[in-house]
Amino acid sequence: MAEKLKYFVNGQYVESKTDKYYDLVNPSTGEITGYAPNCTAEEVEEAIAAAKAAYPAWSATPAIKRAQILYKIRDLLIENMEELTMLVAEENGKVWSEAEGDVLKAKEGTELATQVPSLMMGESTMDASAGYDTVLYRESMGVFAGIVPVNFPAMIPFGWMAPVCIATGNTMVLKAASLTPRTALRIAGLYKEAGVPDGVINIVTCSRNEINVLLDSPDVKGITFVGSTPVGKLIYERAAKNGKRVQALCQAKNHALVLEDTPIERTAAGVINSAFGCAGQRCMALSCCVVQESIADEFVAELVKQAKTIKVGPGYDKTSKLGPITYKKHYEEVIADINKGVAEGAELVLDGRNCVVEGYENGFYVGPTIFDKVTPEMTIGDEEVFGPVLCIKRVKTFDEGLKLMNANPYANGSVIFTQNGYYAREFTRHTDGGMVGVNVGIPVPIGFFPFAGHKNSFFGDLHCLGKDAYRFYTESKCVTTRWFDEEEMKKTEVSTWDGTI
Repeated sequence: MAEKLKYFVNGQYVESKTDKYYDLVNPSTGEITGYAPNCTAEEVEEAIAAAKAAYPAWSATPAIKRAQILYKIRDLLIENMEELTMLVAEENGKVWSEAEGDVLKAKEGTELATQVPSLMMGESTMDASAGYDTVLYRESMGVFAGIVPVNFPAMIPFGWMAPVCIATGNTMVLKAASLTPRTALRIAGLYKEAGVPDGVINIVTCSRNEINVLLDSPDVKGITFVGSTPVGKLIYERAAKNGKRVQALCQAKNHALVLEDTPIERTAAGVINSAFGCAGQRCMALSCCVVQESIADEFVAELVKQAKTIKVGPGYDKTSKLGPITYKKHYEEVIADINKGVAEGAELVLDGRNCVVEGYENGFYVGPTIFDKVTPEMTIGDEEVFGPVLCIKRVKTFDEGLKLMNANPYANGSVIFTQNGYYAREFTRHTDGGMVGVNVGIPVPIGFFPFAGHKNSFFGDLHCLGKDAYRFYTESKCVTTRWFDEEEMKKTEVSTWDGTI
């Protein structure tokens, strides 16, 4: 039966006083499975207050002890892998292997956070000046907020945000995605079970109006946001204006340059996985291929051939290879984008509209869709669709292809498929993409490296994950000391330093 969810504050699941709830819908069936509260502004303030109250004791906890708790969280994620995978598949629509991967990425982010005793190490110099020693420490800052999208219910809040935030001694308020909050709320319970003190992690679901409480509160030191570029810009501007640190990871239109020397069948398989995995609902989806004209016909034919073999079905069916779009409104937007591509004159060589899965006729399914001969002036090739839609752009040369790719306003990832080392090297040097793949369709690095988008795909100074994350969630403090022996102490002469540098 559909249930009203509670929010999580100060270590407890609490029923909201709101009279507004969000319908939670299983995208594989179209059925309502629950209701998430639109927490009130007062309830968001309550979550901030709980995090603020928990901060002094948690920040004073030695880093090694915080790391030990994170090890327990890691173990609990593994122990509850089946349950968490099912939750992701049910609320998001990812197929089983993708849902499991979502949870495994949360585990990976937690493992990164367990390295906090070494990654928080500062720097020091003895005799920086004669008799003076200087040490740089990295210290926690206070309460941070995370604003989470629908597409990765486990990885983004509990792989990218919470682990490093709390490992470094901060506390956090997470605004879980209001349409896919179950996984985050369940993992919050695992954090409590692992020994995370009450108030260190708090989770609310709410609208953009209540998010402003997080952006404006003087008790919130920084914001991590993942979502669309227009919203990311607004959040970056408002939070920065209020003196907060901001990471805004935004949308993308990732391109791959496919050169004529690449193996056709193998490269097509890599593109298929990259373009249609997670139903195209990831900011690293490979949604455009810039293909050298000499192989374009053969390459497109191979893409269509392989795409037609993909089994579309419900997320929790372990034989499904392509699941549904996460919610109805976005399903309608993806269909509208395909219609627009046709109207703009792109050649629709594989049509995923009117995709019906037997027994799941009310699910939000879009089959693999491929457009050929997409030109720069077409919206379908420049703006993110966030669905299983692949665009093919044709070029004659490497230089023409690279120029076309770099003209796009987004720059999360970029890929080249080639056997030519010279072109691969030139590509990695001159592409605008922040994460670059050479014969790798989804070039997301392991979490010890940053998730490094550029241009309109990211706003901020320090990226998510890797050493950047440790810098984002901490501030440096330089301490200079001087000590005297007994003879020096007897001297009445004071330092001759006049304050200049």
